Amino acid sequence: MSESKECRVSETRRRGLVRVLAASAGVLLLAALAGCSPGASPAGPSSGASTAPSPSETGPTGTVTVYAAASLTETFTQLAGEFEVEHPGVSVTLNFGGSPTLAEQIVTGGAPVDVFASASDTTMKTVVDAGLVEWTPATFTRNALVIVTPKGNPAGVTGLEDFADSRLKLAMCDEEVPCGAAAAKIFEQTDIVPRPDTLESDVKAVLTKVRLGEVDAGLVYATDAKAAAAEVDAIEFPEALDAVNNYGIVPLKAAPNPEAAAAFTEFILTARGVEVFEEAGFLSLT
Repeated sequence: MSESKECRVSETRRRGLVRVLAASAGVLLLAALAGCSPGASPAGPSSGASTAPSPSETGPTGTVTVYAAASLTETFTQLAGEFEVEHPGVSVTLNFGGSPTLAEQIVTGGAPVDVFASASDTTMKTVVDAGLVEWTPATFTRNALVIVTPKGNPAGVTGLEDFADSRLKLAMCDEEVPCGAAAAKIFEQTDIVPRPDTLESDVKAVLTKVRLGEVDAGLVYATDAKAAAAEVDAIEFPEALDAVNNYGIVPLKAAPNPEAAAAFTEFILTARGVEVFEEAGFLSLT
């Protein structure tokens, strides 16, 4: 390949998936591409930089399969629709669930997944440590817990201390999932011993228990409470900010559609993605 052709290829790559955001904002390097010079080669993961596949000049096509945390249901559904409008050759398939369950399906089940978006650094690390990614995951938003009650708060729940009241029916996430791990951290720091009647596998299951009036209160993310504001009441508590969860996204190394995976990941990291997440009640990275 001639030097001029190499330069054209490098320039095409530079217009692809290159996303460097401020470390102080909690966002990691997603991709760094090598310069165009004779003998230059892209920097790999071992060099401290990370290179992601980039969309071609004609754009991605086919299906892109995205596994995402349950708390991303509304935002990712909206953004996937917008992504499909911008990329008419691509169809997005979304699978939502508890982050550890999705990670397990990817790591041990061999699920054919293009992109993984988790609700905690710990869960993302499971996939990274399994050697299933070549690029540094990017933190794209954050979330904190709130208390939710059925509309009108019939049990008169007032705050976090009510989760120690055995007379109340209470729902929380299992500690194995990010929303449960955040709750456990909060209760440990406040010396409150919670007495949940049910531990659920993801935050949407907790929200459903509250919406149906099956429990007096539950702990969910602020975004879930906002999405269900017509059916539940939310009670904020300051300790929630001591256990904020970071949401990370990364294309997988064995992605069946790497070009579409790169394009979708890039789209989530755009200003439009930031706007959608903040409108939904996610915390700003700044």
